[in-house]
Amino acid sequence: MNRVIEADVVVVGGGPAGINAALASGRVGAKTVLIERYGFLGGMSTAALVYPWMTFHTEKGEQVIRGIAQEIVERLQERGGSPGHLRDTVGFVHTVTPYHPEIYKLLAVEMLKEAGVKLLVHSFVDTLEKDGEQITAVQLTSKSGRIQVKGRMFVDATGDADLAYLAGAPTLKGRGSDGRTQPMTMKFRMRGVDLDQVKQYMLEHPEEFYHKTPIAELPGLPLTGVQGFYPQWKSSGVPINRDQVLFFTGPEKDEVLINCTRVQGLDGTDVEDLTAAEEEGRRQVFMMSEFLRKSIPGFAQASISAVGAQIGIRETRRINGEYSLTIEDVVQGRRFPDVIARSGYPVDIHDPSGKGVVAADIEGEGAYDIPYRCLLPKSVDNLLAAGRCISTTHEALATTRLTPSCMATGQAAGTAAALACKHGSIPRQLEVPLLQDTLRHADAVL
Repeated sequence: MNRVIEADVVVVGGGPAGINAALASGRVGAKTVLIERYGFLGGMSTAALVYPWMTFHTEKGEQVIRGIAQEIVERLQERGGSPGHLRDTVGFVHTVTPYHPEIYKLLAVEMLKEAGVKLLVHSFVDTLEKDGEQITAVQLTSKSGRIQVKGRMFVDATGDADLAYLAGAPTLKGRGSDGRTQPMTMKFRMRGVDLDQVKQYMLEHPEEFYHKTPIAELPGLPLTGVQGFYPQWKSSGVPINRDQVLFFTGPEKDEVLINCTRVQGLDGTDVEDLTAAEEEGRRQVFMMSEFLRKSIPGFAQASISAVGAQIGIRETRRINGEYSLTIEDVVQGRRFPDVIARSGYPVDIHDPSGKGVVAADIEGEGAYDIPYRCLLPKSVDNLLAAGRCISTTHEALATTRLTPSCMATGQAAGTAAALACKHGSIPRQLEVPLLQDTLRHADAVL
């Protein structure tokens, strides 16, 4: 072992959940380390071009995610890295939040430094050490050899529940009937798109677009997203198993992010499946870009400007925790006494094997609670989950996996880990009212 680093809180995974967890932990006063396998932060938001952030609001426009997530948006706005929350012209949610991934990468590092967090990139956690039901250290593989990072509390923000899995905590994967997961998507950007031409076509052919597209409002709104072109797609013959074209605009004025490739039937935790998925995803990028240039108004002069560093992964492992959020909880807008975050994103299940997407709106106020128990594995006393790998059913994961929700659960997990250190308890025994008060003082919405 070449080197030993000691901390109070160790956060593994530098995506939106991990960034917010580490920031929250550092701000509460815990000595915090954040470990990331890539050379940059942002997770799926940067490595896989998952864009824009959807959504901070309910369908009626009430903001239900604030805290560190909102602070990041505001600080991006200050440096021209985001226009803030804009109306979703697809009509699936009330707002989307475009952002510049390169500005986000740097801002995240600067904010972590401000909070006193030690950052280790180019570092991959491959094993860990335990004493009974507690993790004592994680082992990193790095360019400078093996590094041992000791901690009192650990946050799994890997997206794939890697830490929980290595620690022997119970995990689940995919849908209950067959274990199959939502498809992966290789996202890519195109420049040279005439968005005025796209919008004009939408106004002239509203029947070719998603039924909730706010066509009547379009003339006065900046175009943020488009879902439709159903006739063109149906007659295209492109061998991608989906039923429509979907893209979002920005960050530049002639730029769009294409969310259309679909790689099904492969496991995002299996290296051979991931190898096959990366090849298939990149093959589909070129199929899709050729179709868009030939068949979609506004794309005749467009060209590929960026492709994800890796394929985007919607679903892999998740912890089997003290409570698993259900689709009924989401749709009914259920409240919980141990709420640590809220979300207004509707159910959005990309079919693991079919063409479509199963969607369901949230009743009542249009938001649901995420309880603290969803962050707690059934075993491993000093581990919390954050982001995509919290405890839910396959169906409920289709809303909690979205970035703003991951940011909110990240802030909660990091806060809980730091408070547990401060008060000498384990997360399961932490006083929930104390956690909730701390989150509210940090502008979280509960």
